[in-house]
Amino acid sequence: MSLEYPGDLKYLDTHEYVRLEGEIATIGITAFAVDQLGDIVFLELPEVGDAITKGETFGTVESVKAVEDLNSPITGTVIDRNEPLLDSPEQVADDPYGEGWFIKVRVNDPGEIDDALTADEYSAQVEG
Repeated sequence: MSLEYPGDLKYLDTHEYVRLEGEIATIGITAFAVDQLGDIVFLELPEVGDAITKGETFGTVESVKAVEDLNSPITGTVIDRNEPLLDSPEQVADDPYGEGWFIKVRVNDPGEIDDALTADEYSAQVEG
């Protein structure tokens, strides 16, 4: 099965992605993570106004198989969270890079994601 990894995103080896637009980062999990988790049944996400720190846990995603921590690719303040997903977490699987995003963050330092993986690097890691 061929999974998609959009080229405009940066990736963590823990399967989170970040889309940086100016000083706003949109964070979610990759198609690979969704595929590995199976049916997602619960999400725990930070509240708007919460601070998150690069490399630290900002929530959890729970599936029928496992509970996984969500690791932050960047430091900043949560400005939005995907409320509809909290009621229907299974929708992450339909569109992980679009409607399936988790949180939006106003970042302190956009350069923090410079060490994240490119789409090609991430694809090689998970599919290689």
